[in-house]
Amino acid sequence: MQGSDFVTTHDGIRLYYDRLGNGPKAVVIPLGFYLQEFRRLAAPDRTIILYDQRNRGRSTAIAPNKLTLADEVRDMETIRAHFGFAKFTPIGFSYLGLMVMLYAIDHPNRVERVVQLSPLGMRPDATYPPGEHNDDQTEVIGAKTLAELDSLIRSGYVDSHPREYCEKEWLATRKLLVGDSKNAAELKDYCEYSNEWPRAFRATWPTRLEEFKKLDFSQTKLDTLTIQVLTIHGTKDRNAPYGAGRDWARKLPNARLITIPGAAHQTWTEHPDLVFGSIDEFLKGRWPSRANKIHPE
Repeated sequence: MQGSDFVTTHDGIRLYYDRLGNGPKAVVIPLGFYLQEFRRLAAPDRTIILYDQRNRGRSTAIAPNKLTLADEVRDMETIRAHFGFAKFTPIGFSYLGLMVMLYAIDHPNRVERVVQLSPLGMRPDATYPPGEHNDDQTEVIGAKTLAELDSLIRSGYVDSHPREYCEKEWLATRKLLVGDSKNAAELKDYCEYSNEWPRAFRATWPTRLEEFKKLDFSQTKLDTLTIQVLTIHGTKDRNAPYGAGRDWARKLPNARLITIPGAAHQTWTEHPDLVFGSIDEFLKGRWPSRANKIHPE
């Protein structure tokens, strides 16, 4: 069974989704418009839901004060309830790797297992040792290009020509998502969606950052999560430090980490067989061979 439609949330937001299959094992993937390649995980015994969060992709655009992690957690529960899944496996990429853990803490009986891809750390102010973070953004993008983008922002071009600015920024920043910048050309921009224009992020990110600072991921709370968690992270990630993935795998009681040397934020672009193969194995109830337990230091 395949199809696309909208689910309406408690506060009237319409969340766009794509559905693949009708199997008994449910997989729910937010950021659906961006993660269409995850259709590769389709199998006869699975139902896969790829959905766009509020204010993302094809879903309803909203004001910044209605864009909280609490709302996103509640929206994931709305998606689950809409399809009648008793349990499901969420797959969270980037900051959504953090969001799905918040969901698991709030709804432990609804989660089969969890997959985190290049997850954001538990604390936005966390520092990591050498080898667990990368600060070569300026080198990768180029100081001249960064200055040109900054000039377009200060001149108001980002607001007067939002789609055009989006396309210019994407050509530069996409290089950060891959370990080898030559592979950046394979990445598609999503500037056709007004929700993805950089001015939207500029309006909402300060509020989101303050929210991250208030989150409680105490060890006592993490210890309540006995579900299996598979974290996949590249050592060259510039958007969410590799140390963050190690931190999740070390502190969660039943988690394992797949480290991909030299990979950046979008691991599946350069290592599709490893990433999709590992997730497929995990969804079948087995730890992938490259998944390792990270022991407390």
